[in-house]
Amino acid sequence: MSDVKVGDVKIDADYVPLGALVRGDNTLFRVWSPLAKRLDLELSDESIEMNPFGGGYYEASAHAPSGTTYRIRLDGGDEFPDPASRFQPEGIHGPSQVVDPSSFTWTNDAWAGLPREALVFYELHIGTFSSEGTFEEARKRLPYLKDLGITAVELMPVSDFPGRWNWGYDHAALYAPSRAYGDPDGLRRLVDEAHGHGLAVYLDVIYNHLGPDGAYVAAFAPMFTDKHHTPWGMAINLDDEHSAGVRSFFIDNALHWLREYRFDGLRLDATHALVDNSRTHFLAELALTVESIEGPQRMLFAEDSRNLTTIILPREEGGYGLDGVWTDDYHHLVRHIAAGDSDGYFADFVGLGVDELAATIEKGWYFEGQRTAFSGKRRGTDASVIEPDQCVICIQNHDQIGNRPDGSRLNHDIPLPLFHALSALTLFIPELPLLFMGQEWGASTPFQYFTDHDEELGHLVTEGRKKEFEGFMGFGGDVPDPQDPLTFERSRLNWDELDDDLHRGTLNLYRDMLAIRTELSPGAEAVSRSDNGLAVRRGSYELLVALDGGVVLPVSPGAQIALRTDDEKYTSDGVGLDPIHDEIRFSRAGAVLTFSADDGRNL
Repeated sequence: MSDVKVGDVKIDADYVPLGALVRGDNTLFRVWSPLAKRLDLELSDESIEMNPFGGGYYEASAHAPSGTTYRIRLDGGDEFPDPASRFQPEGIHGPSQVVDPSSFTWTNDAWAGLPREALVFYELHIGTFSSEGTFEEARKRLPYLKDLGITAVELMPVSDFPGRWNWGYDHAALYAPSRAYGDPDGLRRLVDEAHGHGLAVYLDVIYNHLGPDGAYVAAFAPMFTDKHHTPWGMAINLDDEHSAGVRSFFIDNALHWLREYRFDGLRLDATHALVDNSRTHFLAELALTVESIEGPQRMLFAEDSRNLTTIILPREEGGYGLDGVWTDDYHHLVRHIAAGDSDGYFADFVGLGVDELAATIEKGWYFEGQRTAFSGKRRGTDASVIEPDQCVICIQNHDQIGNRPDGSRLNHDIPLPLFHALSALTLFIPELPLLFMGQEWGASTPFQYFTDHDEELGHLVTEGRKKEFEGFMGFGGDVPDPQDPLTFERSRLNWDELDDDLHRGTLNLYRDMLAIRTELSPGAEAVSRSDNGLAVRRGSYELLVALDGGVVLPVSPGAQIALRTDDEKYTSDGVGLDPIHDEIRFSRAGAVLTFSADDGRNL
């Protein structure tokens, strides 16, 4: 193994690959179980004792071609699926299956990836993105996403889970694409064809907790520590006894997705819950290892609400070296201003308005150490050292829709002109925009929280969901039962809506704004403010946005109109804006995009 320094600490740059590893005519099976006294590989026709080779690792070799099913017997007792199983054809409790990734023929080897500043994310859930809910059906929609102007598809977790449907955060088989969506080669075809269309593909992964059912890796290894606690209970063991193997397990998992499936990067779920007091934080170790992968650059984005520059600063400056972070302040300000949200963490934004929204656009996030109302603690660090394209922003994502009582989208809760104005703003500013599936046409379907657990666990989930929303913003309706199959079915996109003029108008706006985005200069040169209105300039373009009626915004001398959200192309009742002169008066929410007359454009 070769060593690499991170700060003052040396770490192994090579990790023991786990699972069923096809090696010519034989397959090498590797499992990490540091407390086990004996492991046996159980094939259909023989049992093979696995050999320890140091550090708590065991291995055995057998003639077991691709498609062979197997289990691992622990200490002469129960048999379990492989903790690093590549596929679970009968579900998470069934036998594991040998998969040979080298048998897949990739057709887009020339793919060179995309630079960070070019990324426009489209987050989707495979199971509800189409009526069939499969990798194959998602693959068929790739030309649509390319035409829309998306550059990066971001898949919600696809690791196998209990039951027939799940958001994916109850992951159990961390290396295995869910059999509910297809097989491993089906996922590879999705990624390969996306690259053929010029689309990057990112995967959402969870290293901060394990699912409540079927995560058998915890039977083999001390994955948790009682030194730290998180919202999910005991923390993942990143700095206690045997933590080196736990860290290696998750890093091997990241390499698995990035190498065997050629994902362009990962979205790391809830990194605030990765509690690690080691000299080298797990995230720094992960980032360093991912940098070593040959081929196109792979990128890591953290979901983290703390506004910590440490996450994205280079390691030589004391950071972890990740490529970017999901920043929440923009979304929360938009929801508070537009829809009046004030419960929970939205309490931090009560009393804030357009001035603070403008400041957030300028900086990337708003809170830089101020004390917040929700936690009573200070949150955030100095944003002056970050770049806009290190911040992923949105007005909708799976959490911010699905974690509302009825799974309502922003376009369900505010007038369409205001939704259009906020959409234009989000697609114009220099931060990296993320769309949640269906947002681009103002989908009528909700995205609700759904599970398919066994009866006992399912009952606890149902009751917990009811309790969670008691008194939420005056919500008085029935919370959809996560265990009810109709909750899952209601959350499927209805693609027939694209034939409706109203939805088509919203889609036209998104498509046009994304096309213009490709012409914009980096950064936002200036943000000016007015009562319920703001203006953002990027090079020769200026976006004037009113979040309510009665707003008057000045127009730069000689400016010409590139786009206005009250155009009949986008809405059936274009009555929101006065004709352009030296100023624009907004009779309701809306946006106007202008460009300098001497810029040579003829839009």
